[in-house]
Amino acid sequence: MVSDSRNNNKIGTLYGVSVGTGDPELITIKALKILQNTKIIAFPKGIHNQKGVAETIIQEYLQPHQQKLSLSFPYTLSQETLCVAWEKVSLEVWQYLKKGENVAFACEGDISFYSTFTYLALTLQKIHPEVKIERIAGISSPMAAASAFGLPLTMQEEKLVILPALYSLQELEFALDWAEIVVLMKVASVYAQVWDILAKRDLFNYAYLVEKATTNQEKIYTSLRNYPNLKLSYFSILIISQRKHLVSYQ
Repeated sequence: MVSDSRNNNKIGTLYGVSVGTGDPELITIKALKILQNTKIIAFPKGIHNQKGVAETIIQEYLQPHQQKLSLSFPYTLSQETLCVAWEKVSLEVWQYLKKGENVAFACEGDISFYSTFTYLALTLQKIHPEVKIERIAGISSPMAAASAFGLPLTMQEEKLVILPALYSLQELEFALDWAEIVVLMKVASVYAQVWDILAKRDLFNYAYLVEKATTNQEKIYTSLRNYPNLKLSYFSILIISQRKHLVSYQ
């Protein structure tokens, strides 16, 4: 059981809690126990005054006595702006930790996989090296997407490449030459160019696209040949599986 210390001589623990990709039932038992037994619950702030993904996932598990701490992580490529923001949220969290309060930071997906928590933790450790941080693993979007299609993500000696949102098309071409399985994160911004590559390589039968996997807004596309001009949401992921057949062990 996780408890909140009231001893001012003791620094609280920052828990990085993975909460999965959307379905609240995909939270691990360990993550759930931490969320339910920690007073201060932090999470990334949503945009346009809406609840963020992590907050939406955990809301049914929180109790009235728990304090919510909404932290702003800007959507920008400006390193200067990001560093200022990371220092600001680190200070907000430290105000509780230095009093002996534990803080549970709920993070969409897995805490170590392209996670906002990583920047909070690194910045906080830089400013306060004495801080104690624990990371609770969870389900990340490539695994959730593969499950949505009922496919194994990898098999036997297959090679897997995962490309983040800012990959170049040259990187994608190289990955397709090298690996059997290629996962494209947040594919919406480059979907038209990716569609052209799928057409050029005749890979439509091996491409699987899902929006908002495991949520009640999940959309699945398998016949991408018919969708050259899709307008996708930010949380879209595409799996290209150049596996020509499935091996049966039955």
